[in-house]
Amino acid sequence: MSLLVPLYVHPAEDPGSWHRLITAADRTYGVVLNPANGPGDAPDPAFASAAGALRAAGARLLGYVDTDYGTRAAAEVAEDARRHREWYGAQGCFLDRVSSAPDALPAHRALVRALRRQGSAPVVLNPGVHPAPGYARIADLLVTFEGPWSVYVSSFSRPDWTLRHRPERFCHLVYGVPQALAPLAVRTARERGAAVSGPVTGSLPNPWSRLTPVLAGDPS
Repeated sequence: MSLLVPLYVHPAEDPGSWHRLITAADRTYGVVLNPANGPGDAPDPAFASAAGALRAAGARLLGYVDTDYGTRAAAEVAEDARRHREWYGAQGCFLDRVSSAPDALPAHRALVRALRRQGSAPVVLNPGVHPAPGYARIADLLVTFEGPWSVYVSSFSRPDWTLRHRPERFCHLVYGVPQALAPLAVRTARERGAAVSGPVTGSLPNPWSRLTPVLAGDPS
């Protein structure tokens, strides 16, 4: 099973979820670390401890970096990625709020290359929608859906260009999933060409404050 797990809750606030995540690390594609909408201004000891335990359990750590739809300076993005690597041992990065527009593709291509040169791998891009096709060629993993279960089951559509890429290159992040349907959400993502997924039961403004039921002891 390949689960992308953004768990945006402090380890001291919900240690049980972090413990379950650590014990199920081998079932994940990667864990997104997000101490302060990014790495923050200084290392967080609780996050550093959780990150160390996740690495020891075999998890791949991805540092959360907000790109603000391509408007943040590349140097700022690179600095956030560096802090995640140095403070928490993140191997890769999760670039959130990535542009989906064709005219922003060259800048994102240059950014991904720079991040890889400084040691970040894999690089996950999250436009949250199907972007211009070229984004699939620069990302190690591309999040082509982020939204509520109600929309996912009623109006999801898949463009033809995605058929030219392996399912392992795509991820769907779905929130508001009824707990009993979390395994179904994983299967639905696979059927729709995304081998990686991350269904959660939470809702806005922070649906990722809860661990996916697939790792919380529910049958899959």
